[in-house]
Amino acid sequence: MIFRQLFDGRSSTYTYLLADEDSREAVIIDSVYEKVQRDAALVRELDLKVVALLETHVHADHVTGAWLLRRALGGQIVLSGRAGASGHDREVGQGDVVEFGRHRLEVRETPGHTDGCVSYVLDDGAKVFTGDALLIRGAGRTDFQQGDPGRLYTSVHQQLFSLPETCLIYPAHDYAGRTVSTVAEERTHNPRLGGQRSSGDFVGYMRNLGLAHPKQIDVALPANLRCGAPAEGEVPPSEPDWAPLQCTYAGIWELDGAWLEENLGAVTILDVREPAEFDGPLGHIRGAQLIPIGELLERIEEVGADKPVVVVCRSGGRSAQATVMLRKAGRERVANLSGGMIRWLDRGMAVEAAPS
Repeated sequence: MIFRQLFDGRSSTYTYLLADEDSREAVIIDSVYEKVQRDAALVRELDLKVVALLETHVHADHVTGAWLLRRALGGQIVLSGRAGASGHDREVGQGDVVEFGRHRLEVRETPGHTDGCVSYVLDDGAKVFTGDALLIRGAGRTDFQQGDPGRLYTSVHQQLFSLPETCLIYPAHDYAGRTVSTVAEERTHNPRLGGQRSSGDFVGYMRNLGLAHPKQIDVALPANLRCGAPAEGEVPPSEPDWAPLQCTYAGIWELDGAWLEENLGAVTILDVREPAEFDGPLGHIRGAQLIPIGELLERIEEVGADKPVVVVCRSGGRSAQATVMLRKAGRERVANLSGGMIRWLDRGMAVEAAPS
């Protein structure tokens, strides 16, 4: 199985990508609005097909990326029928199953942090994705949004601590850099729920935390009750529209050579190789401007600002870095030529060489 644990530093949120290696069917758990571009790029680079976008609950600390990911990648938005949300495709409850290829996620209702909290158990107990119900050495807060500490205690002990001891626990958040735990660890060492702690112990603990409300709650809750869809009158974020660009998992906007070949006059082509390469065996694209990458920062004003800039090098590595440099300098309409001159030539596209 393909498995990735992704992180958003602003909200300390973990997003999980799971996929079947054979069918390439994938699910994404607890996406984040600001990280949609990253997640979509990873899905495309791994050649996956998203079949479900899962929410463990209606979050209060970040806006979900589910609606945007469905628009970009497809797949059903899935969450608890008790969440009270709209804009989803499927509601799930205790014992329901979400399948992707040979794998399955069983739904376990784990209310207490919110009414609509669910955990997803992978393949009969290999892993469990607990949202905010059970955290590593902690638990989700219970002081707002239908929170109930007694109910959460019961949920964790009946639905999560009953899983195999070796089951890996993956929460929706961690604030100390911890990434994974096990059922055995949390049963023993969780200071709120483990050991011999009773329901009364837990309730008393949770009612005296004295935490401030999440900073994004006023924005996050209304948006998440729509599964991340824009409110009436809001305009969803748009992709660059000057060319059919794709963002890589590394965060680089790239352009395919076929479009560039047909639109040479609409862009500035910036070649960042050395002069000997520019005039060497690979040649260069007609009309390209040569500024070696080592000189680019000092000569950046020489790059025309009236057209979008497509940056080129031998294989796409140096030119990718050059796009970062240009964007830091305030140039917004910038893209890397995917595969560089090597792919350009492999596809039989025209080049110019130095005069003989």
